[in-house]
Amino acid sequence: MISWNFPPRGWAFCNGQLMSLNQNQALFAVIGTTYGGNGQTNFALPDLRSRVPIHQGQGFVAGNMAGEENHTLILNELPKHTHVGQGTTTTADQNTPVGNMLANANFQLYTTQASNLTAVDPGTITNTGGNQPHSNIQPYLALNFIIALQGVFPSRT
Repeated sequence: MISWNFPPRGWAFCNGQLMSLNQNQALFAVIGTTYGGNGQTNFALPDLRSRVPIHQGQGFVAGNMAGEENHTLILNELPKHTHVGQGTTTTADQNTPVGNMLANANFQLYTTQASNLTAVDPGTITNTGGNQPHSNIQPYLALNFIIALQGVFPSRT
């Protein structure tokens, strides 16, 4: 990782660029086409732009990319919960819903009395929400990731 805007000599940004296989045979021998490329004339470097690296492990294969920066929740992703609408069988004595509850109607619809409560028809309560994506990003500090193009070939033992 570096904090400046250019890779040192012999290094490249991890930005997914395609590299010539003939000119980078040692690096190709190490990473192959894990991150892309055709494996005949080129291969790709890892692309860490807007990504957080994680160590490969159970369910996480080297080279796989997943996740999203913004996400719009769908109904099935919300935790199961209920919204209870209540009313009262008390006779209504108010004209406004503010600070009051549905009541047994005569000429008014609402009352300040919170006794004799009963559930209202479930159809009176509907789903709501903006259906807009929200940020799904952990706190971060943007730096440049680099990969060595040359150097000591790593031993496999």
